[in-house]
Amino acid sequence: MTETGSIIVFANFLSDLAVDLDEGQILTAWAQQAPRKAWLLRPGDVFVTPVPLSREFLRYVYDLTGVPPGSTAVVEVPPAGAVPLARAVREAGLVEKVRALAGDRGAALLPTALDASAIAFARDIGIGVHPYPTVEAAQAALKTAMLLNTKTGFRETAGQLGMRLPRGRMCRRPEAEGVARDLLRDHERVVVKPDRSAGGHGMRFVSRDDLRGGASLALDTVGGPEGLWVVEEHLDVAESVSVQVEVSASGTRTLFSGAMRTVEGSFTGYASPLPLSCAHAAGELEEWGTALGRYLADHGYAGPFGLDALVDTDGVAYASESNIRRTATTTPHAMVTRLTEGSATAQPAWSVSKGWTRTAMDFDEVLARLGASRLAFDPDRGEGVVLYADAPPDGRSWRYVVIARSAGDVAEQEAALGQVLEFEAG
Repeated sequence: MTETGSIIVFANFLSDLAVDLDEGQILTAWAQQAPRKAWLLRPGDVFVTPVPLSREFLRYVYDLTGVPPGSTAVVEVPPAGAVPLARAVREAGLVEKVRALAGDRGAALLPTALDASAIAFARDIGIGVHPYPTVEAAQAALKTAMLLNTKTGFRETAGQLGMRLPRGRMCRRPEAEGVARDLLRDHERVVVKPDRSAGGHGMRFVSRDDLRGGASLALDTVGGPEGLWVVEEHLDVAESVSVQVEVSASGTRTLFSGAMRTVEGSFTGYASPLPLSCAHAAGELEEWGTALGRYLADHGYAGPFGLDALVDTDGVAYASESNIRRTATTTPHAMVTRLTEGSATAQPAWSVSKGWTRTAMDFDEVLARLGASRLAFDPDRGEGVVLYADAPPDGRSWRYVVIARSAGDVAEQEAALGQVLEFEAG
């Protein structure tokens, strides 16, 4: 990622950028995905992770990426509760180890989330923050990144930039029920979202029937007693989509787009490119993403971000939120690009998802099944299934990426994978 020094891949999933640190349980669960960041490693890099990586998974990553095993370093940080990763590193006495591994060749920190604790950590150990020219530049971008990771900040900015938004209002928690009742006069259902949330955490879908007969609106505790919420009309959604964009010194460019897999508003997977049913929305999505990218650049932000939208059954797209950070699809896309470079598969289609096996398995057992069925990723063909996030603690909830030449081929391989690994239905 840099020609001047190593990258310190800093898997700070425990961050206040998108969700308050009080939501420790959900943040700890998200941190279990930290091993996937190993796909970013190149010779000389360092990986600081809050979750241990198995030897089998690291060997697998190194084999597919061609990275010599001894050319990187992995720093596993012991659990420290729901605290930022930088604090956990300090409490474990690992600061000097990370500083020594970073060396003095212009190393830079690559945080999952650009937050105050990560910036302070980079400053403490004397390195930069990728891709900013200085730590001070990263610090200057923080306010805007924090604001646009909120639902209220996004709605206000998106409105100024001319994006189409679902009808809705911003309010404090005590006002949410009244606002919901007002909107339900014109809409059959509404969506109630906490201001600082990711992955659908804390979201509620409310119908007119839910508030009949004196029933009250029960909300998650996220955000505290006076926290901000957004109440919006519930659209008749055909697809939940997103465009992923990168802001750099050379400008703003679209990286990829696709459709999210969701259950009751919660993210469960992703498929790229956009399905044919909403391919017509690609131009508008890119236009919105470019406009937001320029706004971010004007406010000092650099790096990737995602813009989410909803396409209704009439084919109309509505912007829904922005994620100004490395998202759940940033690393899988980087991995797909890396693994298919120079292969027979140009501009591959891909999906990322999770399946539950009927019985617990270890990493090598799953890999053996993929190999025996010819589903394992083939570097020459640039197609196949990649186990991209290590063995899950329960041995059953496996995260994977399917890479193929077309969306149809991805669907076929994913169906075959479900049979080979005996995924549970549903």
